[in-house]
Amino acid sequence: MKRRLSLAVAAVILAGGLAACSGTAQTPSSAGTPAAGKPVTVTVGVTDASKDYWKTFVDLAAKQDITVKLQNFTDYQQPNPILSQGGLQLNQFQHLLFLANYDVKAKADLVPIGATAVYQLGLYTTKGYKDPSAIPSGGKIAIPNDPTNQARALLVLQSAGLISLKNGGTAFSTPADVQPGSKVTVVPVDANQTPVQEKTLDGAVINNNFASDAGIDPTTAIYSDLKDLKAAEPYINIWVARAKDKDNPTFAKLVQIYHSPEVTQQLLADSKGTAVSVDKSPAELQAILTKLQDQIKAG
Repeated sequence: MKRRLSLAVAAVILAGGLAACSGTAQTPSSAGTPAAGKPVTVTVGVTDASKDYWKTFVDLAAKQDITVKLQNFTDYQQPNPILSQGGLQLNQFQHLLFLANYDVKAKADLVPIGATAVYQLGLYTTKGYKDPSAIPSGGKIAIPNDPTNQARALLVLQSAGLISLKNGGTAFSTPADVQPGSKVTVVPVDANQTPVQEKTLDGAVINNNFASDAGIDPTTAIYSDLKDLKAAEPYINIWVARAKDKDNPTFAKLVQIYHSPEVTQQLLADSKGTAVSVDKSPAELQAILTKLQDQIKAG
């Protein structure tokens, strides 16, 4: 999810890259499902409506007779239930793992209809190591200890060649899955403590928001899961609709507009190098979502 969004399997915490903000959402407006070929209004739930790329997106949609109303939320637990209940027509704020957990826990049928981007989870160091291979055997790396970011951090370290995980690792791996003989030891800490631990340990995997708060330039990460997009698939941010609307042509057009060069360039510039645009099909996204849901149900 975008920068500050992370997800616990049992509870939503927020990221992105991608911790959830708390607060009260504005009351969203309802609208009927639009029909193709006519001027329509679509209400979209987001968490970053002030970003420049949304203004560009809204302007481009208007040129195609689609009026987009952005409903901004500060509580990441609200957009999915409100979409399920029909108070929104789309939302765009979450990654696939977040949606998988929501659908399973709420017995809902929200579906991905388009991808947006993956926001990095990066490995940082103050010890002068230029890349992960320079970190010495027996080194210690701090990782966030909330379930989703912890699993993602472990996958980052495995992709970087610093640890091996049981059965290749999943979006639900824990430190107990780190295999003997791994090059480094992981040190789980509260996510907001990872920048502090970076100064004393060999490195730390730090969420974008905590890196920013600590004055850490996100482009100084010596490794991130942007270098291994297969491992980062659960964290692809997505456009989401109700299942009955998954083939709505107007919604498909909005996904297409979002991937226009004008919007993409602004989004990537805003991320300061910590995002990669992703353009997977709804079928590909649904396949990833179904796999994650199956893993959640299996416990």
